[in-house]
Amino acid sequence: MMYVLQRSTFITITSRPYRFYYFCTMISILKKRNWLAVKIIALVSIAIPLGIMAYEFIILGNESVVFLEDYPIAIGILIIIYYTILLVLGILWILSQLSSLLTLRNETKKNEIMHLQQQVNPHFFFNMLNNIYGLVDKDAEKTKKLILKLSELMRYSIYEGERTTVTLDEEATYIQNFIDLQKIRYHKPIDIQFKTAIKVNASIMPLLFIILVENAFKHGVENLTEHGYVHINLTGNAQRVVFEIENNFDAKNTSTKEGIGLKNLKRRLYLVYPKKHNFSITSTNGIYNAKLELLL
Repeated sequence: MMYVLQRSTFITITSRPYRFYYFCTMISILKKRNWLAVKIIALVSIAIPLGIMAYEFIILGNESVVFLEDYPIAIGILIIIYYTILLVLGILWILSQLSSLLTLRNETKKNEIMHLQQQVNPHFFFNMLNNIYGLVDKDAEKTKKLILKLSELMRYSIYEGERTTVTLDEEATYIQNFIDLQKIRYHKPIDIQFKTAIKVNASIMPLLFIILVENAFKHGVENLTEHGYVHINLTGNAQRVVFEIENNFDAKNTSTKEGIGLKNLKRRLYLVYPKKHNFSITSTNGIYNAKLELLL
């Protein structure tokens, strides 16, 4: 929800995608209203010195003009006050334009972050729904568990994912629910370890680590028939948060091309944590390791 200022009236806008539209509309209206006033001020400002020069040269017949030399003090003071006010208004106008540009830039950035967050996990949810559909007639109890876990994940993605920040504990719970869902889903033994050491429950951007966890299962253990593992460590204190994940994979059945999810993650980190994050990936001998460090 945001508020748009129209003179002294606040209008509530509940649909976030319209923020940018209303902001641009307001700027357009203000520009149209102010354009006539700008024209009048510009004409007056030019007319004053031109009028004085014309009066001196044509009416009085002077060969040179010393601005306001023989004019009454009151006229000189009025003209000086006028140009002083004009200078102040010009400075204020420049500052307002800079403020508008900064606000527009921030709104654009917020909209891009929201768009990127909304792209997280859609394919996973679709795949899980297909899996659940296939289990409905085969294993009713397992299907119920999958639906409950999936509903918890979807609730977090929809409601918490719209927030600017969430706590580390909330994000850790979300990851644990995802892991529990994978345990129910797979029919093969997988060594899954998720360790946390959160000394300070810091706030971070939501849905930040899940793409790495999802990739560990999707591109790692899912293609292995045995000895698959996913090891995750999440630590946090007042200064930094470190998330590290390692998994094995079938080197013969893995693409080296960077997926949309990783590009999404890198873009979000660039927008929200510029120069305050370190993100590294290594892939050697069938072992994939990703480490993300956030400086708070």
